[in-house]
Amino acid sequence: MPGGRHVHAVTDAAFDLAAGECLALVGESGCGKSVLASALLGLLPGNAQTAGSARLGDTELLTASERELAGAIRGRRIGLVPQSPAAHLTPVRSVRAQLEETVRELTGTARRDLRAAAERAAARAAFPLDHLDRFPHQLSGGLAQRAATALALVGDAPLLLADEPTTGLDRDLVDRTVDELRRQAGAGHALLMITHDLAAAERIADRVAVMYAGRIVELADAPGFFGAPGPRHPYARGLLDALPDRAFVPIPGMPPELGDLPSGCAFAARCGRSAAACETVPAPHDGVACHHPVTAKKEADDARTA
Repeated sequence: MPGGRHVHAVTDAAFDLAAGECLALVGESGCGKSVLASALLGLLPGNAQTAGSARLGDTELLTASERELAGAIRGRRIGLVPQSPAAHLTPVRSVRAQLEETVRELTGTARRDLRAAAERAAARAAFPLDHLDRFPHQLSGGLAQRAATALALVGDAPLLLADEPTTGLDRDLVDRTVDELRRQAGAGHALLMITHDLAAAERIADRVAVMYAGRIVELADAPGFFGAPGPRHPYARGLLDALPDRAFVPIPGMPPELGDLPSGCAFAARCGRSAAACETVPAPHDGVACHHPVTAKKEADDARTA
């Protein structure tokens, strides 16, 4: 960064993702979720540095060349539903033209069959067929999101990265989009869904990864995370408690800047359970990175005290 500064946007992120499984990556804005997805696709800015390993089958994504990523990975082995679909779509071409081109490139469909194939692709993402000949600037945010989703599904890639795929959609379309993505997982595709929408995550996810200040602080099975016993990390529990259909209590304070992280636990300043041990960064243990994780016994004691 300017002045020789470094920002550790994602640190020590470790998880696996199996075929047919959906992992929901959740957390507040700016915590590094989209940066992680960009790293997997080789779409980080030129001044970014990566270390470690990210494997898709036998392919090492972090060291793959741009030629390999562009020719064999993006679209074909990893499909992306982008966070900003209006910027992702080509502004001077209609949605139909972009779908037909994508279908031709990724599936080899004959020219005479492209129109019908593009319409089938649009229908998978609930994109209205009477809007196919419109240009991106003529679409609402929700329609642009559905167009980008349709493009991402064309190649039937074994891994789908869905970065906020429900942004700008009303609840019915959220459910329809999520259900289509869930069907992709049911057909054997791996799905990494980045989202702020915890209701959508609950509807679709097999597991949940919670990110805070660039680190994954909890990794849990979805039924236990959204039900009983619930999250174990205080931050993850705070995310659920902030929902209107739960406690509707916001997490106090603001997340730290990634360029100015504390030396210890990044959540300590906002956490009611912080203590001297939190002056050091907690190592992940049994799916949670916290010096004082919530336990079933502790939750019962707190309920009796309340």
